Amino acid sequence: MSQNQFDQPRFNLKSYLNEFNPWHNIKIMHTNVPNDILAGITVAVIAMPLALAFGVASGLGAEAGMWAAICGGILVGLFGGSNTGVSGPTGPKVVQLAAIIAATKMASGEPDIVFAMSMVFLSGLICIVLALMKIGRFIYYTPYSVVSGFMCGIGVIIILLEIPPMLGFATPNSVMSAIKQIPYDIMHEKPHALIVSLATFATILIWPRLTKKQWLPAPLMGLIVGTSLAHLLQFKDIEYIASMPVGVPHLYWPDFSRFGDMIGGAFALAGLCIFDSLLTCLVADNMTNERHNSDREIFGQGIANMGCGIVGGVTTATATMRTVANIKCGGKTGLASITHGLVLLALMLGLAPYASYIPMACLAGILLKVGMDIIDYRVLPVLHRMPFMDSICFWAVLILTISVDLLVAMGVGITIAFVRIVQELGQAYEQNVVNLNEISRPLPADVSMPEDLKEKVLKLRLEGPLFFGVSDTIYRTSSALVDYKYLIIRMARVPMVDMSGAYLLEDIIDKAHDQGATVFFTGLRPQVERTLNRLKVIEKVSEQNCLATFNDAILRIQELESRQSDTENKVEYEDVSRV
Repeated sequence: MSQNQFDQPRFNLKSYLNEFNPWHNIKIMHTNVPNDILAGITVAVIAMPLALAFGVASGLGAEAGMWAAICGGILVGLFGGSNTGVSGPTGPKVVQLAAIIAATKMASGEPDIVFAMSMVFLSGLICIVLALMKIGRFIYYTPYSVVSGFMCGIGVIIILLEIPPMLGFATPNSVMSAIKQIPYDIMHEKPHALIVSLATFATILIWPRLTKKQWLPAPLMGLIVGTSLAHLLQFKDIEYIASMPVGVPHLYWPDFSRFGDMIGGAFALAGLCIFDSLLTCLVADNMTNERHNSDREIFGQGIANMGCGIVGGVTTATATMRTVANIKCGGKTGLASITHGLVLLALMLGLAPYASYIPMACLAGILLKVGMDIIDYRVLPVLHRMPFMDSICFWAVLILTISVDLLVAMGVGITIAFVRIVQELGQAYEQNVVNLNEISRPLPADVSMPEDLKEKVLKLRLEGPLFFGVSDTIYRTSSALVDYKYLIIRMARVPMVDMSGAYLLEDIIDKAHDQGATVFFTGLRPQVERTLNRLKVIEKVSEQNCLATFNDAILRIQELESRQSDTENKVEYEDVSRV
C-alpha cells in the first residue's frame, strides 16, 4: 500500500455531526440576554394573531397555528442555523398544507388530522435527511437581484396588508383584496384606530432618537404606548386581539400505514420549507452582515416540523416578517426565538386573556415599520442604472412576489438569472482554429514537415467549461473546418464537460472522420477524460491519440506521415518489381 493512501483524509462521523450540535447556538445566548428577551416578547405579540389566522386558514383550527409557532420558536432557536431567524407557520406553507388537508378529508367531511400530522412529521424527517446530505449550500447561488426583489416585494406586501387595520378595518386575506379595500377604508377610516396606529408608529420612529438605551426596543415601546393610549382614552370601538384557545396539546403519534399517499405531499412540504426558510435567512444575512449555516437551519426546521407533527401544529418555516421584526427589536441570538416560543406557550397554557388587551391597530403600526425596514434601500437608488438582465430579474421577482406567490417569483427569478449567466458564459467562451502555418510558436526541433502538410493540420483550441451553454458557439466554429487531414483539439484549459459538450466533441470527430481526417486530444484533465470515457467519446479518437501536449501531437503526426510514406514507397516498389 502506498504512502499516498495513508495521507488521504478519512471520514470523521463525529466531526460531521458536530455541525448540527445545538451547542453552537446555546454557547452564545448569554451575549445579548436583555435585548433578546425583549425582542422575543415583542415578536411573540406580533406572531400571535398571525399564528391564529394561519391555523384557521389551514383547516385544523387556531390552536394548530399556535403550536406550530411554539415548536418553530423553541426548537429552531436551539437547532437552527440563523442567529436571528424566527420560525412559525408561513403563508406559502399553510396554503400548501390546506390544499392537502382539503383533498384528504374523511367521509364525514372532517379533516384527517392523524394523516395530516403524520405527513408534517414525515416532511420534518425528510428535511433532516436533506440537511445531512449538505444541500443547504446551494442557496448561496441565489443572485442578489432575486433576493433584493423578494425583500422589496415582502416589504410592499406587509405595508399594503397593514393599511386597513391601521384605519380600523380587518386585515385583508390577500394583497389584491387589500388594494381593492384601501380606497374604501381611507374614505371611512375610524379615527380612534388611526390615532392608536399612528401613535405606535411615531413612537417606534422617535424612541431611538430620544434614548440610547438598547434594552428597550422601539417596537416594544410602541406596543406599550399604543396599548396604554387605547385604554386610557377608552377606545371601545376599535378591534382588539381575538380570544385564543387555551390548553395542553393533543399528541399525535406518526402513522405511516398510508406512506405511499403521504410521501409526495411530505416532499412538497419539505421542499417549500427549505426554500422559504433559506431565502428568509439570506434576507437576515443582508440585514445583519452575518452568514447563516444553511444545513443546520434545514436540520432545525426538520426537528421543528417533527415536533409540529406530534403536538398537532401546522407546518413551520423561518418567517420573514417575524425575523425582520426580531432584528429590528435587537435580537441577535437564538434566545430571542426561544423567548418568543415560550411566551406563546405561556399564553396557550393560561395567559391568553392578557393578550386581548392589545389593539390590532397597535400591531398594524408595528408591522408597518417592519414592512418599511425590509425594503432593500441599497438597491433603490441604482434601479435605473442596473444591468438590463438584473433589472428584469428584480422587477419580475418583485411583481410576482406581490401579485402571485413567493415560489413562482423565486422560480422565475432564478430561471432568468440562470439564462443570463449561461448566455454570458457562452459569449465569453474562447476558441479558435488555426493551421500550423499560422502558429507563432516554433515546432519541435526534430520535426520536419512540408508546407503543404502544415496547411492540412488544424488546431482547435477550447478554453473554459464545455457545457450546453457554449455548444452553439463551438459548433458554429467547428462547422467551418474544411479541407484538413489532421485535427488537434487542445483541451488543457477545459475544466469540465457535460453531456452536451461531450456529444458536441463526438459530432466534430465524426465530421473529421467523414473527411478522412485523424483527430487528436491534447491536455485532457482527469475529470474530463473520465466523462469522455463513460460516454465512449474517447473510443472514437483512440487512447493512443490522446496526448499530453500539442508538441506530442505534432510528433505523432510526423510518425503517422512517416509510416504512410514508407507504406506508399513499399507499394510503389512492389509495383515496379512486377513490371
